[in-house]
Amino acid sequence: MTFFAHCARTVCSFVVLCSAATAFAADISFTVRDQFGKPLADAVIELENNANLPSTQLPVAVMDQVNKQFSPNVLVIQQGQSVDFPNSDNIRHHVYSFSSAKPFNIKLYADRPEKPELFDNSGVVVLGCNIHDSMVGYIYVANSANTLKTAEDGKVQLKGITVPTSITIWHPNQASEINKKLSVTVTEQVADITINTNEPAPRNTFGEMFKADNDS
Repeated sequence: MTFFAHCARTVCSFVVLCSAATAFAADISFTVRDQFGKPLADAVIELENNANLPSTQLPVAVMDQVNKQFSPNVLVIQQGQSVDFPNSDNIRHHVYSFSSAKPFNIKLYADRPEKPELFDNSGVVVLGCNIHDSMVGYIYVANSANTLKTAEDGKVQLKGITVPTSITIWHPNQASEINKKLSVTVTEQVADITINTNEPAPRNTFGEMFKADNDS
C-alpha cells in the first residue's frame, strides 16, 4: 500500500510504503532529498512523543564562529540545554536572535561570552551577527530525546523504533515558513522523503530578513 501526502502550500512531499499496520520494533532508514533529487544535509528528524532527557544530564552544547560562519550551520539541542558561543575568529562578533523561541543578545566580544545561553523553549532559533550580516546559523531546540540530523548524503537511520510512529522533518532552506515542520507517519519502510527548498537569498540585513519571526 502506498500513501502520498503534502504539507501546507504543497512545499513538501513524502512517500511512505508499508506492509503491515501492526506495531513492532524496527530499524528504519531513508534519505532526505530536495525537489531535484539532491540529498539534503542538515535536515532534522524528530520523533514525536519521545520525552526529553532531564536537563541535569544535558551537557553544554557549542555553537562556534569560524571564518565568519557559525559552526555547525545547524546545531541540534534538547529543550532545557545550554549553548556556549565561543569565537574562534581573530575578530569580534556580536551574536543575537530575534526568534520567539529564544530572543537573546551577546554584545561584541572575542574569545567566549561570560556564560552559556539557556534554551528552555523548543523551536527553531535563527542566529545572526550584528557585525557581519552574512552570518546566519540555526539552533533546533528539540522536545524529543530522539532527534537526528542528516549528514552530507542526506541519509538517516532510526534504530529500534516502534512502528508505526510519527516523526517531523525540518530543513533551514525549506520553501515553507521557517518554523513549519513536515509531519510523517513511519511504517515498515520509508521511501526517500522530498522537501522543496529555496536557495538562500543574500542576507544583507539580518534584522530585516527575520523581522517576521521576531513579530510572531
